[in-house]
Amino acid sequence: MTDVLLEIHTAVLNGMATSPRHFAKSAELVAEDDFAGTDLSEEAFRARLTEDGLHGGALTALWSRTLTSWDFAENPRWSTDTEPRTEERRTAAYDRLRLGDDLRKALDAAVPVARTAGAVVIAREHTPWYTPERAASRSFYWRAYEAKLRGKGWTEAAIASLDEASRAVVERLTDPEQASPRQTKGLVVGYVQSGKTANFTGVAAKAIDAGYRLVIVLGGTLNLLRAQTQRRLDMELVGQENILGSADPEDVDTLVGIDYVGDDADWDDFVKHGGRPSVLGAFDIERLTTREKDYKSLERGIRVLEVEKREQTLPLHDPANLHRAAARIMVVKKNKAVLTKLVKDLKQIRSILGELPTLIIDDESDQASVNTTDPKKWEKGSTERTAINGLISQLLGLLPRAQYVGYTATPFANVFIDPGDAEDIFPSDFLISLPRPEGYVGVQDFHDLESPLDPSERTIANSQLEAHVRGIWDHTGDRLQEAMDSFLLTGALKLYRADRGVPEGPFRHHTMLVHQSVRTDDHAELALRINTMWHQAGYASSDGHARLADLWAADFSPVSEARAADLPNPAGYDELRPYISRAKQLIGKGGSPVVVVNGDTDRYFEQLDLDFDRTPHVWKILVGGTKLSRGFTVEGLTVTYYRRMTRQADTLMQMGRWFGFRPGYRDLVRLYIGREEPMTRTTTADLYEAFEAICRDEEVFREQLAQYAVLVDGKPQVVPAQIPPLVAQHLSWVKPSARNKMFNAELVEIRSPGRPIEPAAYPRDARALERNTERWRPVLHAFTSQSTSFTLPPGGPAGSGRPLPALTARVGHAELLAVLSGLEWEHEGYFQPHLRYLAQLDGRLATVEDWLLIAPQHSQSSRIEASVAGSVPMSLARRSRQEGKSSFSRIAGVEHQLLAKGLIDAAADPAEADGAVGPRTGVALVYPVVEGKTEADVQDAVSRGEADPSKVVMAFTLIPPRTATDSTRRLLRFQAKDSRHGDSAIVEAPAL
Repeated sequence: MTDVLLEIHTAVLNGMATSPRHFAKSAELVAEDDFAGTDLSEEAFRARLTEDGLHGGALTALWSRTLTSWDFAENPRWSTDTEPRTEERRTAAYDRLRLGDDLRKALDAAVPVARTAGAVVIAREHTPWYTPERAASRSFYWRAYEAKLRGKGWTEAAIASLDEASRAVVERLTDPEQASPRQTKGLVVGYVQSGKTANFTGVAAKAIDAGYRLVIVLGGTLNLLRAQTQRRLDMELVGQENILGSADPEDVDTLVGIDYVGDDADWDDFVKHGGRPSVLGAFDIERLTTREKDYKSLERGIRVLEVEKREQTLPLHDPANLHRAAARIMVVKKNKAVLTKLVKDLKQIRSILGELPTLIIDDESDQASVNTTDPKKWEKGSTERTAINGLISQLLGLLPRAQYVGYTATPFANVFIDPGDAEDIFPSDFLISLPRPEGYVGVQDFHDLESPLDPSERTIANSQLEAHVRGIWDHTGDRLQEAMDSFLLTGALKLYRADRGVPEGPFRHHTMLVHQSVRTDDHAELALRINTMWHQAGYASSDGHARLADLWAADFSPVSEARAADLPNPAGYDELRPYISRAKQLIGKGGSPVVVVNGDTDRYFEQLDLDFDRTPHVWKILVGGTKLSRGFTVEGLTVTYYRRMTRQADTLMQMGRWFGFRPGYRDLVRLYIGREEPMTRTTTADLYEAFEAICRDEEVFREQLAQYAVLVDGKPQVVPAQIPPLVAQHLSWVKPSARNKMFNAELVEIRSPGRPIEPAAYPRDARALERNTERWRPVLHAFTSQSTSFTLPPGGPAGSGRPLPALTARVGHAELLAVLSGLEWEHEGYFQPHLRYLAQLDGRLATVEDWLLIAPQHSQSSRIEASVAGSVPMSLARRSRQEGKSSFSRIAGVEHQLLAKGLIDAAADPAEADGAVGPRTGVALVYPVVEGKTEADVQDAVSRGEADPSKVVMAFTLIPPRTATDSTRRLLRFQAKDSRHGDSAIVEAPAL
């Protein structure tokens, strides 16, 4: 039966692709010939929307696509004064459609305005070429991809968001039709397991439509990962007709050996174009790699390209040739042998390369691609590169029209690449931060960041930690058995939900991850332990069921009730019990519930049968190390038992395999992680804190990108090569990246609220020491001759109750900062990161009013006193430098530092503050130090009661008040050095 109303609305809205117009008039014009008499009233429209709301009808879907496209449009001519994804933009569309108030309300209810954030872009100015008109005129592969996503159940808002984000990348590439060659380099920053592949598939589709004729995807370091990327592109972009080529899909004999045909259960889900694209007025895509075969030879592809030049006198990039030529795609592993073969072949056909618009997509671009050789070891005037980085540089050198786009969720290593190295992959043209996708489960979903609630008030309903995070230990010991019980329970709950109408697709795979060591011997031992525990768990016994029932009642039932009331949940364990046996059978299939994942070779992974794309069901406990920490998506991951510590933020973040999309079982996700492990056991006590810190690092980075992405007078505030220090570190022992990826990083700020600042690399030069002592003169004169007796706070070392005598002074923050700013150090810039922080404590970052200076006095029997730069007599301290180094081994005594820290901590608590130190007062321990090993060395530095300023090191330890910070709570910031400016760091952009 013909849906007349749908046909009329489709015809009308198709005619409004670029802008909304008077809807009623347009509908009457469409209806007057073939659909006369159709009820076109707004009442009939509203009634249909109500009916569609009950059945998910096509008319609502049509309006959802149209309204969402208008909501997301960038600077549309019909509404230049409204921002995308706002009520104002939607109202502007309604006004042009001339819709009544009741219909507007009905449409808003059916298609709410998407509140998703847009991509954040920091980029150099570029010549606009990828206009909406040009994008719409050549969109064959993008439209096919868009339809594929819609068929997979993507919402219109999610598709529009991807459309917007992928357009942001493509429009900053060079126009493929441009006469003069030009390369661009960019970086796209997503979230761990957040759909970066979807974005670069969209970018590839649009770039190919626009005229890019060679796409090289660098896809992982293992063939399993490369093959996953190949299959994804083949399924959602290349499509059946291009894969089949000249083969007849009805002739079995011609299909032999063709990828996916006959051995991939999802073959019918591959994109269908309705015929060979070249026959349909578009162009074909030829694959130069397949699911099973990495790059072998480019010879045939280039010869075809040469033949396809319709106008031989014109270059390939001329529109007369470009849009008739087939595109080539290859998905290449980041492997030295493979890339060397590619580079070698390209050198042999160099003549065509200058005409070939090429897109290089580097997946996980901070892995293997970054140069990790130490610049200090390079020969003068030369750059030494690691293998993969060098081969990528060669590719860029051979392809003058190549555009390089790196993708990563952990961009810190990429940001630290030298912007002045023209042959490297620093994203000199653009840096794009993708929005957090709808439905994504990330770090924020396991931490209560900035929660205003007191920990005692947090519940499973208002706390992510209470709902999803469990400790490794409890009063009975290790909770590994409980984690395994949770895995079985959640498997049964998935089966229960599948039987009650929740789509089974999300439950195809069900996995648990156990990750506590990088050592392969540990993996084998742990797998044996888990296998033994599984078979001894008594899951078929009454005791086993009682244990599961208790866990369900205490944990999963209340969490699901609070967080997933709209999903089917059993009323009691007895209702769930029949599914336990089936879940146990699926997990234990093959005799063991465990799969160890720790190999280094492609052959090893092929034997595991862990290809989540091709294996119908994977219900297993995965035990492994680094091979589970990057690129390897663990599908269906529901329970994680995590104990492995690392001190690099990007490595730690990539280990978060529990991030991703969890449709239909988000409430069931559990993370067992080191939180309250007894100190007598091995180290996981700070692991949860580490993840929270790197979450803050990531958010600060994204927030500052957004701040500097705002255009001022239509111009960018900064370009990528001028990005100010954006990489923050909130936990001092978790660095942004590995040391060999931070050779070009410079620490520019160290924040120490409530923490000691104790520099130790004082100058050795006598004249520098004398100048430093003289700079301290104004502050030293503030010390009084009256000694103050301090008492160490409770909890100190043995004998802490004894008095600690000291001279004291109180000086303003500006006065102390003036002294510190003028000091000389053994290494230039050594104290600068601390000084940058202290300089902000004048009200910009926080307000520090004054400092209590404490000069500890030795006991009378061992005290050697002298006036320093005209001060009252002060007790001289004796310290020694570390052997072979310029730094002293320590400055402040343990008792003295505990005293200063106790004063700062007490000031932060109004109940304990005694008035000596307020919440805006810092404490400084001051030591006139004489370098030496005996008291005679100290005596030699004193003459007639005066200390020789050339022999005195004015050493100190500062502890700023705990209030001396901001809401970000970051501790460190880094920036990259630019070789074009010598050893100087990148100049900061002016703040907003």
